[in-house]
Amino acid sequence: AHTLFSWQFVLQLLTLNSQIEVLGEEKLKQLLQERELKVYWGTATTGKPHVAYFVPMSKIADFLKAGCEVTILFADLHAYLDNMKAPWELLELRVQYYEQVIKAMLESIGVPLEKLRFVKGTDYQLSREYTLDVYRLSSMVTEHDAKKAGAEVVKQVDHPLLSGLLYPGLQALDEEYLKVDAQFGGVDQRKIFTLAEKYLPSLGYTKRIHMMNPMVPGLTGTKMSSSEEESKIDLLDKKDDVKKKLKKAFCEPGNIQNNGILSFVKHVLFPLSSEFVIKRDPKWGGDKVYTSYEEVEKDFAEEVVHFCNCMKHYSYQAYPEPTKNKFAAKGNPKNATEEDDVVPSRLDLRVGKVISVEKHPDADSLYLEKIDVGEEQPRTVVSGLVAYVSQEELQDRLVILLCNLKPQKMRGIESQAMLLCASVEGDPRRVEPLNAPEGSAPGDRVYVEGFESGKPDDELKPKKKVFEKLQVDLKISDECIAQWKEKDLMTKLGKITCKTLKGGNIS
Repeated sequence: AHTLFSWQFVLQLLTLNSQIEVLGEEKLKQLLQERELKVYWGTATTGKPHVAYFVPMSKIADFLKAGCEVTILFADLHAYLDNMKAPWELLELRVQYYEQVIKAMLESIGVPLEKLRFVKGTDYQLSREYTLDVYRLSSMVTEHDAKKAGAEVVKQVDHPLLSGLLYPGLQALDEEYLKVDAQFGGVDQRKIFTLAEKYLPSLGYTKRIHMMNPMVPGLTGTKMSSSEEESKIDLLDKKDDVKKKLKKAFCEPGNIQNNGILSFVKHVLFPLSSEFVIKRDPKWGGDKVYTSYEEVEKDFAEEVVHFCNCMKHYSYQAYPEPTKNKFAAKGNPKNATEEDDVVPSRLDLRVGKVISVEKHPDADSLYLEKIDVGEEQPRTVVSGLVAYVSQEELQDRLVILLCNLKPQKMRGIESQAMLLCASVEGDPRRVEPLNAPEGSAPGDRVYVEGFESGKPDDELKPKKKVFEKLQVDLKISDECIAQWKEKDLMTKLGKITCKTLKGGNIS
């Protein structure tokens, strides 16, 4: 069937790079030995397409290289059915916009458009035959199955519309009406795909093959969604908007779980480029070049590199946040009452005592600590210090903790605070926990000189990025004193220090 490639090579191309998962792999292998595969990828024309669309676009390029017949469906009716994300009167305009953007994306990565078939959903989904099949299918599919199938795709609301229950069934019927062998989509489509496999044969139609690519977490750590502005980078975002979104992105040092920046590197940049470069000062060894994502993840997990912090730092310096309260700039916290005023008194910094420390059961680079912060029960803290500080050094020592971050799971265990350390980049990277003044006790408050009277937030809202904005100005002085904008971090007994890392950063 394949004049240029063996079917085994075609199968390899179809599942290359993007960790493609296949439902019906045996059927796929059999079909490839007989003829070219007919496959479709659909997108509901809701919000503006974003950079994560390059994941399916690069896979469509692989499909064409493999000799597949590829159809792209602009699912305008689905956009209307999904909680009316696209009003009826805007459907045609949304399709035109999506068509221009998707075609431009494909052309930018060298995909020949003449080999693709572009179809609009309402061109066939309003026909008599299709409508009759919708009624036939609705007489078979239970409300439970329909709701379950759309759980990760259709917008979930307290009082769902009937239209959202129709959505998965229509997507199943599209496979028959587009006359394809396979449907390609994200792993969030899995339940819709299994619904199609279950019910299409009941209508007398063939069960199709399904191929799924991973979903790219958004910048906030959840799925990158066209409908959620803060989670995505739009293709038409201006440079300043991109910088602003990257600065707010969730990218905790050492945390590789639900990390939007890391996932963007993995699923978007590497499939489109053979290398990834992190810019570094020549005194720290110059630029770091990676040729595989695994190397990037390993170095980030072990906190060898912090490209997210560097990115935020440079963005913050180039585009500083405007000061909303003129008194706040002078260090008078009494007037910094607005929620968006970024002042250090909003941080709940305390002295803590390490009661116990052991290796994280699922991560060699992480410690699992129990730390007394002056509360009834000690807090569980996960920190990436294995490579830098021994268990013996941590046991029973006093440390400085940020206690009002939102608890975050790290390799399955919830961390209830952040242990603050000084660090200096280089080879090797050096890290030291901050030191409390002699005689300090667990629970002693830590504050920035001049901001003693401010009240900490109960919990720092992740989207506000309060700590991240303050962190860029947290430094170690030449006298090894922890400072924010050259103002000392203190307790009632004296200054917060580190042992040796002059000029280091604090994180």
